[in-house]
Amino acid sequence: MTNISASIVTMLYNFQLLSFAGEDGVAAYGVIMYVNFVFSAIFFGYAIGSAPIIGYHFGAQNHAEMKSLFRRSLVLVGTAGAAMTLMAEGLSMPLTRIFVGFDAELLSITCRGFRLYSLAFLFSGMNIFGSAFFTALNNGAVSAAISFLRTLVFQVAVVLILPIFLGIDGIWLAIVIAELLAIVVTILFFVTKRKKYHFA
Repeated sequence: MTNISASIVTMLYNFQLLSFAGEDGVAAYGVIMYVNFVFSAIFFGYAIGSAPIIGYHFGAQNHAEMKSLFRRSLVLVGTAGAAMTLMAEGLSMPLTRIFVGFDAELLSITCRGFRLYSLAFLFSGMNIFGSAFFTALNNGAVSAAISFLRTLVFQVAVVLILPIFLGIDGIWLAIVIAELLAIVVTILFFVTKRKKYHFA
């Protein structure tokens, strides 16, 4: 679901960027995606790595350990998200210069885009963890719902609407708003499913 959604969303982003910023916008988006993969890999790594442990304790009905794992994971993912956002903001110019340092205008567009885009790290880690968490609990429907909403539905809606009001900044901020909407859904599932799975 994530891969299919990413392909569709990437095409839509490129169409929007061509309309608002031309070829430089598309090039900037490509650079931002390269850097984004490095940062997001940390969240995916933790989510995938912790899933077997969560699944084991769920199956063994170790409710105390489930609660401990859940609490520690939220703290860890939340702290990592804040740290990665600060790091991305601070390193935006050096990181983007590696790819587009040869063109001052493109560098400026890419750096601003990355600074806005990287605000999504505050929320994306929790959504990635939430989806993997419910997969580990053998609830594919909830996991798919979180993934489908955050990677396709919300992004498509926001990237079509936000640029009308904010121009190219709306395209960069689309992922931030989409992740913010998705975290509301993730928290809602955490709250409504906590008694069923005994993780909080």
